[in-house]
Amino acid sequence: MGRRVRAVGVLSQYGISVFLVLLCIFFAWATQNHVFATAENLANVARQTAINTILAVGLTFVIITGGIDLSVGSVLALAGVISMTFVLQGLSIGSQVLVPQLPMLIAIPVSALIAAVVGGGLGAFSGLVITRFKVAPFVATLAVMTIARGLAYVFCNGQPVGPLPEAVVEFGAFDIPYFGIPILVFIALLVAAVGHIVLSRTNFGRHVYAIGGNEEAARLSGINVSKVKLRVYTLCGFLAGLSGMLLATRVGSGDPKSGMMFELNAIAAVVLGGTSLSGGRGTIFGTIVGALVIGVLDNGLSLLHVSSFYQMVAKGIVILAAVILDQLTRWE
Repeated sequence: MGRRVRAVGVLSQYGISVFLVLLCIFFAWATQNHVFATAENLANVARQTAINTILAVGLTFVIITGGIDLSVGSVLALAGVISMTFVLQGLSIGSQVLVPQLPMLIAIPVSALIAAVVGGGLGAFSGLVITRFKVAPFVATLAVMTIARGLAYVFCNGQPVGPLPEAVVEFGAFDIPYFGIPILVFIALLVAAVGHIVLSRTNFGRHVYAIGGNEEAARLSGINVSKVKLRVYTLCGFLAGLSGMLLATRVGSGDPKSGMMFELNAIAAVVLGGTSLSGGRGTIFGTIVGALVIGVLDNGLSLLHVSSFYQMVAKGIVILAAVILDQLTRWE
């Protein structure tokens, strides 16, 4: 029994990292001319994974508390269309121009801030509904998901916001000089690094784990559970909003249809990374590995010309295996 417990524990801790390495080796061998392992393709995988990583970092905080947020994909879409409208037209209410169209050098960082504030506001709204009215996170964020998606369509009359100025598109494709790191990847790594520090080195992070481990015990120990949860959902929405702006620069428009199913990919990354759906356990490093597994699977199967339908089946099997492993570790 002792050996079985240790084996399950080791598999839970290192299994997904080993699986990622084996997956990369397999695709490097199986793809024509070993195209998967080329520097250009690996950079493409990193870019494709960046947005999911940022979303998944926010969801890691939420899921560690024992919650869930289904609204991140829709929040991403709404933040994207609002921020890109600002880039193209400035800020106005009716015929009243509050902020004229700004030079691109200023408009890009300001639009990122606007997108993050929009996302953070919606995240705070979800948090308030959950903490003040005691609505289950699944139901509350499902409602916000629907509201945000509808507002995204209303805001731009169902049409993509674009085409965007060349400078904005160039920002999405920009590589940092001397290092060759795509700007989206750099931002994702920065978000992940800050998330890791907050979770592992701050009182707020310890409170997040405590609430997920035993909410009632955390409350009795003096932790303001409602306040922590409100901050967690606000953070998740903030990162979803930022992701909306970044995705728009990458695809060249703010599209109300963007972000479809993104919440499921982000949740999958968190679960694959070892974060327990019952709360109390998880790491940002694991989430990054989980996001890479999703990105590598999508890229490698596409290079092998596997139907998108079968790709969904493959991802589902991998996610199911991760959840079963999580259950086994808790039983032991």
